[in-house]
Amino acid sequence: MAEAAVDSPMEVVQALADEAMPDEAGLGCLVSLPGELLEYILCSGPLTATDILHVASTCRRLRELCQSSGKVWKEQFRVRWPSLMNHYSPTDYINWLEEYKVRQKAGVEARKIVASFSKRFFSEHVPCNGFSDIETLEGPEIFFEDELVCILNMEGRKALTWKYYAKKILYYLRQQKILNNLKAFLQHSDDYESYLEGAVFIDQYCNPLAEITLKDTQAQFDSIVELVRKALRGLNSRHPSLTFRAGRSSMVRELDLQGQVLEAMNYVLYDQLKFKGNRMDYYNALNLYMHQVLTRRTGIPISMSVVYMTIARQLGVPLEPVNFPSHFLLRWCQSTDRANLDIFDYIYIDAFGKGRQLTVKECEYLIGQHVTPALYGVVNVKKVLQRMVGNLLSLGKRREGIDQSYQLLRDSLDLYLAMYPDQVQLLLLQARLYFHLGIWPEKVLDILQHIQTLDPGQHGAVGYLVQHTLEHIERKKEEVGVEVKLRSHEKHRDVCYSIGLIMKHKRYGYNCVIYGWDPTCMMGHEWIRNMNVHSLPHGHHQPFYNVLVEDGSCRYAAQENLEYNVEPQEISHPDVGRYFSEFTGTHYIPNAELELRYPEDLESVYETVQNIYSAKKENAE
Repeated sequence: MAEAAVDSPMEVVQALADEAMPDEAGLGCLVSLPGELLEYILCSGPLTATDILHVASTCRRLRELCQSSGKVWKEQFRVRWPSLMNHYSPTDYINWLEEYKVRQKAGVEARKIVASFSKRFFSEHVPCNGFSDIETLEGPEIFFEDELVCILNMEGRKALTWKYYAKKILYYLRQQKILNNLKAFLQHSDDYESYLEGAVFIDQYCNPLAEITLKDTQAQFDSIVELVRKALRGLNSRHPSLTFRAGRSSMVRELDLQGQVLEAMNYVLYDQLKFKGNRMDYYNALNLYMHQVLTRRTGIPISMSVVYMTIARQLGVPLEPVNFPSHFLLRWCQSTDRANLDIFDYIYIDAFGKGRQLTVKECEYLIGQHVTPALYGVVNVKKVLQRMVGNLLSLGKRREGIDQSYQLLRDSLDLYLAMYPDQVQLLLLQARLYFHLGIWPEKVLDILQHIQTLDPGQHGAVGYLVQHTLEHIERKKEEVGVEVKLRSHEKHRDVCYSIGLIMKHKRYGYNCVIYGWDPTCMMGHEWIRNMNVHSLPHGHHQPFYNVLVEDGSCRYAAQENLEYNVEPQEISHPDVGRYFSEFTGTHYIPNAELELRYPEDLESVYETVQNIYSAKKENAE
């Protein structure tokens, strides 16, 4: 038996609307349908905003049904931008049609700005004033961010340049917001001791594209607390911590009851959940990011201590942080006389060492040295965050030769200077870093002026950087036009490879993509000597190629050291989108700005792909 044809929701509505046009009988038929049925039809199926506007224009009944604050427009908004629904309260009155219009406008503006960035900033890093257009946009910032996220989530290997600049803009916007929130947080008095909130701010700033929230992080802690309560119930079914309500500040007074909480915590954290100190990969920034510590269940002493202390406090045990040298600890008071306490009135807890409880002498054995009593004292939130950021700063310095963008170093400097803005040596490091990267020369001058005001004795280092920064600014002003390289030119006759090709280094074996070339080596004599270029058969008198390498580095490779990659694959490099708009499976297609500089390369790429990869496919068949 043949199935009856089923009309789409829009066809049903359109048929009803058509019936309403000729005579009053048709209109009466439409009006007589139950409102719930019409609302269901309008909220179901692939109806667009334009469809809804057309439906609302047919008669008063449908216009009322499609009112701006009703379910129909709410569903349109939800289907189009589902992630934004979390930002609305179910009890608030919302004009969903107006919200739809504002969000739509924000999306259009976002795409205009993203599209403009490649042309404006292709030859340089986005300057510190490059985001000024974004800061003056009208409408909620969350709408603009949502459009950037939509661009980043576009499927496939296309729109790489859009994704590259959308990521940069989103990174900047979120970091500025987080930094402002952190500064406001630091203004709280010392009795506002949310160590977890401060740790989450650090996590968010270093990972601005990750969806990290205090609410979600707290929910993970709440889950662990419930497991501890379950274990605690087995030790003492009448323990007062079992009745504590989430979000309420309560304290267990008796030491033996506090000890039962810690015993249950140690069982859950270290035996059941398998948390442990990360001795094998101690110098990894992930050990300091709270969401990573909870996910990977490992960290270093200070991050493990924040986890341990947060759980203990939620269960009524008032542990305190101790900024102990080389190994962060917690302390647990053993005396009821709070007026005359010394360091021997505490037990010290090593959260990194599975919650081990230590005496003063055992703490000194832990680090192998005697320390003064002052170092056993409690520290406030700001000092804890200072140490966490200081650890990140040290890791950022360690990665100088690996991370060519110096992102961890830049982020940790931003965080440290947000807490202590007058640290001269760190300001000087920040100025030198920006100068080394060749970015934000105007900001470098502002930093140097601030250093000179704080410490006139730094005039030597400041003067050197000021002079060279001004020279850099003048050179940028003198740059004219775009250098165009034509493969057909006689001086380029020896260039064999083209931008966008996936290559392999013959000696080191790394995969890479070409994003620029020179007919001969254009580096200085010192670089040529250090890289031992003269030992190559063709020396520096051969084409050299700028390549993006799969390990995230950028290199300058001699032609004789490169060969076609017979199994081309995507190159996972953060700057791919700066130069290329699409990966086809065999090669990258240059974006408009790169193609402008190498206008004849794309045709050469197509010929190479046809000759190399098509021939390989035919042979395989």
